[in-house]
Amino acid sequence: MVQDVEKRNKSYNQYVENVTKKAGCVYNCFKAFITGGIICTIGQLIMNFMKMTGMTADDAASYTTLILVALSVIFTGFGIYPLITSFGGAGALVPITGFANSIASPAIEYKKEGQVFGIGCKIFTIAGPVILYGIFFSWIIGLIYWIISLM
Repeated sequence: MVQDVEKRNKSYNQYVENVTKKAGCVYNCFKAFITGGIICTIGQLIMNFMKMTGMTADDAASYTTLILVALSVIFTGFGIYPLITSFGGAGALVPITGFANSIASPAIEYKKEGQVFGIGCKIFTIAGPVILYGIFFSWIIGLIYWIISLM
């Protein structure tokens, strides 16, 4: 029986190895660089446009962030952002647009389960750890800064 399980596992591992796409690290890094660069360029264009309308740099930056997040959520809703992330990988997931996508995706996926048990329970499944550890380490750094400033 143990041999059957080992044989099945070996067979499955061989199958996974055969069907898994193999792409080079340099090629994946290039795609991520291009994708992230395009997102950042769009953000810079939005910011420059906002500044041209007479906004201060801080206001333009705030509106740029809001617009990028809104576009990310809209593209996620229409199924476009998952295509971008499948091409660009980390280049699409690292900017703030990727964070907005990580919140919108579970909400869209689990909406059929209802407002409370679907969206309410599942919305932060991907983004929750990022928020948790971001806040925790911000608190730790703030505490260290406070202790150093007392010295």
